[in-house]
Amino acid sequence: MSFEVVEAFLKERGLGARIHRLEASSATVPLAAKAIGCREEQIAKTLTFLLNEEPLIVVCAGNVKIQNAKFKATFGAKAKLIPAPLVQRLVGHEVGGVCPFAVLPGVPIYFDVSLEGKDLIYPAAGDDHSMVALSLEELTAYVAPRGFIDVCTPMAPS
Repeated sequence: MSFEVVEAFLKERGLGARIHRLEASSATVPLAAKAIGCREEQIAKTLTFLLNEEPLIVVCAGNVKIQNAKFKATFGAKAKLIPAPLVQRLVGHEVGGVCPFAVLPGVPIYFDVSLEGKDLIYPAAGDDHSMVALSLEELTAYVAPRGFIDVCTPMAPS
């Protein structure tokens, strides 16, 4: 159901042609990058946290991870991921398809600065077999994040 909601959201904004339905899973950054044919840093990873028992979303590049010290300095509390069974109820999307589009009302969304400097980025589009290709300017215009923050650090090469 989440894909259909996001698809409608994107189509209402003239972005329907930018949605990619994938044969392969896009549930993780490596799978998504392989499925769409881009670098991992171009995947827009949407992370869900509980802050004072309320949901919060951070969208960051696929090649970074949350740095607890930066998160705590920004939000005043340690980063605490929403348990998988609660994600859909708290933000409106299932794990694997969490994206910054059509989330439940009142859920604050922030963009990490790691998204900057990329021509195209690929957030999920509501399920684990869909993505949408957007510029950061487009993503910012359609999501209207509360702001850009610096809470991530590069992942160690694997």
